[in-house]
Amino acid sequence: MPIEKTFKGILTGITLIATVLTAGCAAASQSDPASTHLGGVSEVGNGEMGTENQEAEDEEAIEERADSYAHYATGIINEMNQQPDAALEEFRKAALGDLSNVTLVSEVGRQLLQHKEPEKALDLFKQATALPHADGSLYALMGLAYAQLDKIDLAIKANQTALKKSPQSLLAYQNLVQILLQNGQTQDAIDLLDKAAQQRNPDADFLVGLAEITDDARDLMGAKADSVKPRIRDLLDRAAQMKPDDPVLMQQMADSYKNIGDLDKAAQIYVALQKRFPTLNSLREKLADIYLRTGNKKLATQQLESIIRDNPINARAYFFLGTLAADAKDYKKAEDYFEKTLLFDPDFEPAYRELAGIQITADQPSDALDTLEKARDRFPHSFWVEFFTALAYGRMKQYNEAIQHFTAAEVVAKATDTNSLNHLFYYQLGATYERNKEYALAEANFQKCLAQSPNFADAKNYLGYMWAEQGVKLDQARQLLEKAVKIEPDNAAFLDSLGWVLFKLNQPKEALGYLLKAISLSTEPDATLLDHLGDIYAGLKQPDKALEAWRKSVQIEPNAAIQKKLESPIKISEPAIKQP
Repeated sequence: MPIEKTFKGILTGITLIATVLTAGCAAASQSDPASTHLGGVSEVGNGEMGTENQEAEDEEAIEERADSYAHYATGIINEMNQQPDAALEEFRKAALGDLSNVTLVSEVGRQLLQHKEPEKALDLFKQATALPHADGSLYALMGLAYAQLDKIDLAIKANQTALKKSPQSLLAYQNLVQILLQNGQTQDAIDLLDKAAQQRNPDADFLVGLAEITDDARDLMGAKADSVKPRIRDLLDRAAQMKPDDPVLMQQMADSYKNIGDLDKAAQIYVALQKRFPTLNSLREKLADIYLRTGNKKLATQQLESIIRDNPINARAYFFLGTLAADAKDYKKAEDYFEKTLLFDPDFEPAYRELAGIQITADQPSDALDTLEKARDRFPHSFWVEFFTALAYGRMKQYNEAIQHFTAAEVVAKATDTNSLNHLFYYQLGATYERNKEYALAEANFQKCLAQSPNFADAKNYLGYMWAEQGVKLDQARQLLEKAVKIEPDNAAFLDSLGWVLFKLNQPKEALGYLLKAISLSTEPDATLLDHLGDIYAGLKQPDKALEAWRKSVQIEPNAAIQKKLESPIKISEPAIKQP
């Protein structure tokens, strides 16, 4: 904005700036009166000359401080006029003019480091630490500047000096821990953190800050990352015993508990904060996340619905409500939530995937294809878009189209993320080939699936059943299906498949028990199971029971082949075995 339009605001700002700038000086003068003057002032003897010198130095210090205010005010003006580089330079000059102001020097130095100007930051910190009784925090910042300049030995010394002057300097501990970890000295870093935890009379701020440093360091600890979790928990528990009342500190504690997986303690603090700040959505989001993780769907839903009441366009809240509705098999509600997610955030990719998946599950493949087409416009060359498109076409029994999109998904994955080509992908592709009556390709993909996941029972069942239906490789089919049933002994589909392959092997007596158990475990009457049962009774020369089973089957689902069996009961015969 133009300078002239902000002049009145700047005058007010300068008044506030003066207050901030003098606060640092006042603090310095209380601890060391000499340090209130730029560069420090030596004591002088009593007498008229000393008084005159003192007055002259006071005038000089006032002049320098006035210059500092002027530079700071100019920096504010530059910042308002969107000239960040010029603003930072003025702030630097302001800090150089008032080196005893620790707050000002620290803030300007941090900004210089953030703007990748470590040389200027280092020069500022060197001049500030040259003053008598320089604050330990400045040495820690100096350590950061040395580290940016890759002068690690000097960085270590600066941080060690910071700890001598300020034994509870969290920044110094953080810097040293980072240096040790980057140098591969993990155990030394852990030992340093333990030493920090043994500080005498630490307050809650120090303990929570040290817990955060330790938690952040875990990313670089490799195999030892989990070993420091108890240390973090101990620090947080010690802080909690002090019953801190500061909401910022309490949230830091809760966040750290959450990060190490202590979700109950985190939730307790978030709930306490929520009672004090009932309209704060960030707390609701954190609680919703915890409740989702712990499977408390009722409380998660309550938090998410509260978020939406206060913020009806919160796309993420709608998304998680959609996932909860999907888990509850309330597909209509889930679909509505996912559509609202995309209404308020059209670029939120997971919502397209979830919505398409729900639509396929709810037997709405055409709607799923519409959703996926919108996703394809925003996320071209996406594995999951092609994969879900294949599933949608498969649901529509357009298997050639489905195979084309499976192939496209495979090409994309090979170029971008081969981890997507897992056992589930090859299972779905194998099932689609089987439905398209391309049995050799189906078998090849089921074998790929089982090579990746040898105990994937669904693939064992599908392949074994396919062979049984074709009347080929029956002994291999039996072995696969016996393994599937061993993995899931109460799976009705697996029991049916095993019974069916035994029937195909001319063992109807052995098959009967598996079919009867499968029917008893089925949640709903199944036409296929009853058809198989009828064939087995026919093989056992029990035509009345066979007719009864077939009759029940066609009542559930009309079938011309089974109807033909009912009309020609005399032709009941044992199954013929096809040779591989």
